[in-house]
Amino acid sequence: MADGFDDAIIGMECSGDIPRVVYSIQLMVHVLCERDGMTEEEAVDFISYNVIGSYVGEGTPIYVDVMNANEIRNYNFN
Repeated sequence: MADGFDDAIIGMECSGDIPRVVYSIQLMVHVLCERDGMTEEEAVDFISYNVIGSYVGEGTPIYVDVMNANEIRNYNFN
């Protein structure tokens, strides 16, 4: 689990041998803004550089950008 981000947990991924905690990136940003007084930009930068992409073993958490169907359809994948 990612330390300090319990309020950003949105579920579990259980398809593999080891379940993994799933976090909402938006909720993680909110946690950092509220708890640590970061701006949204600072929080996004912190998460991008210090959290997402960090491998901590087989149970490495999953970080998702929560979107609705319209947002996904209009997402620029480039």
